[in-house]
Amino acid sequence: MTHRLTDGTAPHPAPRTTRPAPTTALVPTDRRLAHLTVLISGAGVAGPALALWLVRYGARVTLVEKAPALREGGFAVDFRGATHHTVLRRTGIWDEVHRRQTHMGRQTVVAADDRERVDLPAFFMSGDVEILRGDLSHILYERTRADVEYVFGDSVASLTEDSEGVDVTFERGAPRRFDLVVGADGLHSRTRRLVFGDESRYLRHLGHYVAGFGVPNHLGLHRTARIYTEPGRTMMISNYGGDPTRAGVALVFSSDRADHHRHGTARQKEILAERFAGMAWKHAATALDGLQSAEDLYFDAIAQIHVDRLSQGRVALLGDAGYGATMGGIGTGTALVSAYVLAGELAAAGGDHRAAFDAYEAEIGAYARNCQKSSDRVGPFLAPPTERRIRSRDRVYRVLGSRPMAGLFKKLTERPAGGLTLKNYG
Repeated sequence: MTHRLTDGTAPHPAPRTTRPAPTTALVPTDRRLAHLTVLISGAGVAGPALALWLVRYGARVTLVEKAPALREGGFAVDFRGATHHTVLRRTGIWDEVHRRQTHMGRQTVVAADDRERVDLPAFFMSGDVEILRGDLSHILYERTRADVEYVFGDSVASLTEDSEGVDVTFERGAPRRFDLVVGADGLHSRTRRLVFGDESRYLRHLGHYVAGFGVPNHLGLHRTARIYTEPGRTMMISNYGGDPTRAGVALVFSSDRADHHRHGTARQKEILAERFAGMAWKHAATALDGLQSAEDLYFDAIAQIHVDRLSQGRVALLGDAGYGATMGGIGTGTALVSAYVLAGELAAAGGDHRAAFDAYEAEIGAYARNCQKSSDRVGPFLAPPTERRIRSRDRVYRVLGSRPMAGLFKKLTERPAGGLTLKNYG
C-alpha cells in the first residue's frame, strides 16, 4: 500500500542530521525491541518522549522534523494529577521539569483603562507544575539526542507498506526502510494525511483562533499576566520570567472561517491586525505594534482531531496527530502518557505491532478523548461573544479563584487528566 503527498514546495537545502554518539546516554536495560527500527515524524513533545521510551527498550529510532531546528518558546503547558505525576517520574524528567517551571504568579483580568477586575491565583491556569513548551521539548531532546538519529529540515513524502516493513521517501533525504512509522507531527499531521486521508475528514473547527508572538516587556511584567476581553476577542500580555525584557502576547478571536491557518504569515498578520483594530484596552495598540516585526508568530484554529482508529497497518498516530486539541485539552500531558503506553505495549508484545497497536488503542483511546473534551468550550470562555457573557465569565473566574473553591476547582481540572492508571511495563 502506497501513500504519497506532495505540496509543490521549491527545493530546500539538504536536511541536517544528528546521529547518535558512540557512547549513549540511555543504555537500554531491556532488549525486547532490539530488532525494531522505528521512524517518528515530529520533534515536538510526543515524538521525543516516544523515542526516549523506545530506546530504553532497545529499539533503533530515527526522528524526522520539518523545522530546521528544535522549536523555541511556545505557550506554557501544565501537568496536574496523579497520572501526569507518574509519567513524569517514570520518564525521568520530574526534577528537570520542576527546575525549569515557570513559577507563574497571578493573572489579572482588567478593564479598558487597565483597572483590575478579577485576580486569578497561580494555580488557576498553571496546574501542579507549568513549563514552557519549548523548554519541555529541549529536556526531551537532550535526553535522547545521543541515542536517536534526529533529521531536521526534512519530512515524509510517501509511505509504501508491505508485510515486512515500510519504505519511506523524504522530501529531501534519501529513501529508507523502517519496521514501523509513528506520526507525532501535530494537529495538521502530514503522516495522518498520507495514511488516513485528508485533514477535512478529521479536523473539527471550534469557531475560534489563537495566536501568539513576542514583544518588548513594556508593562514591566514579571511572572504575571494581564487579560482584556471585548465581545469575540481577548488579548493577554504575560511574562513567564525567563527574560525580563520580553513579554508574550496571546490573542483569541471568534471566526466561523476554518481556513485562516492555511494562509502564510503575512496574511495571518493582516487578519490579526484587522480583527483587533480599535481594541479599547490602553495597552492593546502598543502590543499590536510589535505584531508586524514579530518573527515567532504562532497562529492556528482552535480545533480538535477525531479519527476512527489510531493505527493502520504499520503506522500509528501519537499525540495531537491522533487526538489533538489546540488548547484546553491537556494535550501535552496526554502526549507524554500516550508515548509511555505506546512504547510499553510494543515492548510487552515483543515488537508485534498488530497486538501492540490494538492494546495502545484500547488503553489510551477513551482517556485521550476524555481529556480532549475539556477543550470543547475553551474559545467562547476565553473570548465570550457578548458583554453579558463576559461579565458572566468574570463571575465564574471570581468564584473559582476564591480560596473556598480552590480545592473543588483543583479536583475538577484533575479529573480527566488523572483518568488512567498506568501499567508498569517493566
